[in-house]
Amino acid sequence: MPFAAIIRSMLALALLPLALHSQSRPARSDFARPRISVGHTPAGLVNGSPCLFRVQSAPPLKDLAGVFLGRRVFFNFDASTGTWYGLAGAGIDTPPGPHSLTLESTLLTGGRFSSVHSITIDRAKYRAAELAVPSRFTAPDAAARARIKAERAIKSAAFRRVSRERHWSGRFAAPVDDIVTEPFGVARIFNGVLQSTHQGVDYRAATGTPVLAMNGGRVLLAREMFHEGGFLVLDHGQGLLSLHMHLSRIDVREGDRVAKGQIVARSGENGRATGPHLHAGVRWQGLYLDLATLLKMELP
Repeated sequence: MPFAAIIRSMLALALLPLALHSQSRPARSDFARPRISVGHTPAGLVNGSPCLFRVQSAPPLKDLAGVFLGRRVFFNFDASTGTWYGLAGAGIDTPPGPHSLTLESTLLTGGRFSSVHSITIDRAKYRAAELAVPSRFTAPDAAARARIKAERAIKSAAFRRVSRERHWSGRFAAPVDDIVTEPFGVARIFNGVLQSTHQGVDYRAATGTPVLAMNGGRVLLAREMFHEGGFLVLDHGQGLLSLHMHLSRIDVREGDRVAKGQIVARSGENGRATGPHLHAGVRWQGLYLDLATLLKMELP
């Protein structure tokens, strides 16, 4: 046998045990893939609803991140229950049907895995309401239109910021102790023309009523605007904002840290308002959500 053939035979025999070993050993992902279960509150999701995802895994995870409706979901771990929690929501224009929650999980051993979970969203029914306001709010002049455009740019720049840090903790509390005069999702017809969808909750509140921070956060915007009047936005972290409009006075400044229950403003009727009240709302990464639903949710 030629010398070269002998060498090739010897190499083949030497590598055979390694080949057999690699064929018989399962890939890491075959035996280390976690078993993940996903739940959510509220149990029945509708368009316009906030949502708290609950994720449990065996074996335990080192880290968890998600994507829902094209937006990042930040998860925090509760060691007392062994559960990961992530706050999200479905916008009022989200179509009904199944939607995907994509999870990226990291094991304590370092392995990374993806999983996709179907989340069903039903359609809610929202009513319409006719309102009368001064014509300058439905047909603004050139100067007002320029102001509205500039303010829209300010809001857009502020709303684009999404921090991973979470400032809120536990349940959200109502900003005033009074009745709701108009709920979320109402199609608003101003002076006979459909102008917008009500993206918050209106509370009855006499001018000067103290307005409380609904949870811990940072002041993102605190200024007077054309439609909103006295306008206060609190950033609660992870893309969740609370908004307060038509304020007669703002008691905090942009960049301030606030605590849940702290007086941050006084109600009024500035801007496009039909009388003294407080418009309060929540926004998650560009989607306006029903504050009334958020206030009912048990949060970690």
